[in-house]
Parts: sequence; C-alpha cells; structure tokens
Amino acid sequence: MSDDLGLRLTDRMTKSERDQNHPDSEPRNAATLMLIDRSGPTPKVLLGRRHHGHKFMPGKFVFPGGRLEPHDAEMSTISGLHPDIQTKLNTRVATPSADFARALALTAIRETAEETGLLLGVKRDEPPAIPGDIWAEFAKAKVHPDLGQIHFIARAITPPRRPKRFDTRFFTADATSVAHKIEGVVGPDSELVELAWAPISEAAKLDMPTITGVILEELLARVEAGMDNNLPVPFYFQVDGVFQRELL
Repeated sequence: MSDDLGLRLTDRMTKSERDQNHPDSEPRNAATLMLIDRSGPTPKVLLGRRHHGHKFMPGKFVFPGGRLEPHDAEMSTISGLHPDIQTKLNTRVATPSADFARALALTAIRETAEETGLLLGVKRDEPPAIPGDIWAEFAKAKVHPDLGQIHFIARAITPPRRPKRFDTRFFTADATSVAHKIEGVVGPDSELVELAWAPISEAAKLDMPTITGVILEELLARVEAGMDNNLPVPFYFQVDGVFQRELL
C-alpha cells in the first residue's frame, strides 16, 4: 500500500466537511464487516442503505456494523483469530487482551446478522453455546462463528466534537462464510432498507460517508495485495483538525 495512497486518503478525510460543534465525548468501541463476493471476475462488496428516517447518516450506503456489547466477548467460536490480527487489534488500546480482540471480531459478525440477516460461520448438528439472547439467532440456526474466516482491514476513530463517536475496526470475510440467512431482516421499516452487491472498484460512486469510501479503497488495496494477515493495517484518527494514517 503506497505512501501516495495514504497521503491522498488522509487529505480527502481532512477536507471532508463535517459539523464539529457538538459537546465532545469518548469514542465507543465498534466493529464493521465487509463481505466480499469473489465468485465472479470482479470482486464485489456488500453495502446496505440506511433508513431515511435515521438521525445518523440517513439514506447513506454503509457496511453493517455497530458498537461492542458486553456479551460479545463471551460468545463461543470454533476457531480463534489469526495471531497477527489479534496483535494488531490490541495495538494502541488502553487495556489489550485476547478477549478484547475476539470481542471486536464477534461484534462485527453479530451486527452483520442483526442488520442483514446473514449469519457467518459454520453449521453443525448442535447449536453453539451462547452468552445471552443477543446471540440467540446463531443458536436457532446452529451456526458457530468462525474467527478464522475474518481479516482485519482498517481502524478509524470519529473526529472530536461529532454527535456520535466510534473507534471502529473494519473487518472483511468472504461471502462463502455465510452459513445461514434470516429472511425479512432488510426492508422499508428496518435499519437497512436495501442491500447492494457492488464491484469494490465502483462502489464509492454510491451515496456514502467519506470514511466508507476511504475504507473501500483500503479494502481494494488489500485484495490486490493478496489479503495476507501480516500486511499492515491503516489506523485513521484526527489531530488538530488534520487526519493521520498510522500503520499498525
């Protein structure tokens, strides 16, 4: 991933217009998942369009995701994170731990299920052990999350004095990781009103937040570089109004 890419993307982030006149707050840990379909000649990524009635990013195309919940760290899995991913997830955090790293990846998997109805993992004859109702759909479908299918692509912290702030980790997995689909999750009265599979190289043409477009470029660069887990992970954050891009 070239220095030119980093300079161009940080410049784009810095110049993006945003209202930073709100009371400041601590960013909440969050995770997002980018599903890639590589069954055709051009890799495609899954995006969802948010309901126009939402106060936060209404009508924008985004990746499914949300904030980390306490039970996420306790969810059972059939495999762990790659060691390189665990190390990067625990870099530049206040209290690093193996549980914290796996909780972030599990948050991305759970939020994808809640917002799209797509359950990632492996189906087995017996249901997984779940820590609470928040993971009940995985038990019903007998789908066991598989962290070995997950790649860590980027991290970004919402700038200060925004209405909502998140410290978001962006993960990806192949579409073949989908083990079950819950019907009726996406629709006119849901958080996501539609899903779209778009070529990664063209997806940024959709109406989306600046950070989503930037991470799409990072995803494309990672795909072209071979998706190895030992590749550096870009970390975006703002200092004195200027975005930085640090490699983890």
